Amino acid sequence: MTRFASLALATFLAAPATAQIGGDPVTTETLVDRAEMIRIADAIDAAVDAKDWPAARAFFTETIEVDFTSLAGGEPATIPADTLIAGWSGNLTEMKESFHLRGNHRIAFDGSDTALMTSHGYAWNRMPTPDAPDGALWEVWGTYEHGFTRSGDAWLVDSMTFTATAQRGETFVRDTPGN
Repeated sequence: MTRFASLALATFLAAPATAQIGGDPVTTETLVDRAEMIRIADAIDAAVDAKDWPAARAFFTETIEVDFTSLAGGEPATIPADTLIAGWSGNLTEMKESFHLRGNHRIAFDGSDTALMTSHGYAWNRMPTPDAPDGALWEVWGTYEHGFTRSGDAWLVDSMTFTATAQRGETFVRDTPGN
């Protein structure tokens, strides 16, 4: 079992039902860390939408556990963060617009240097196609889990899972890199 899966399972099993829904209580000791984790997750989305790949990359550890199997199939994997960013940049080229939005952040700490943040997410992609020159759409809703680890004075993402709960539109847009 990966560190992320172990942390998620341990957090889920050890936490009372209210903590699973609401995360750990906010305290003066964790307030700044919570704000920073939410800022990082939102900044990853903003960097991806702006296609600022170096900015997006800066928020991750060298390797990252990823699980996007609910969208693309396959298996969860531990990969270099550079590979994750290369995959995103290869699919979300200049021709394809994206918009990511998240909210309802819940954070559970596992000690002072690791945490798991769960949030709801929405993503929208638009790309011109032969049948829709103004842009065909694909959108998805789901749940994100970001594993965080403290590195020096900074929090970095070391794991990321997206579990799709609904999607609609042209899967061609999801599956086809922009030109």
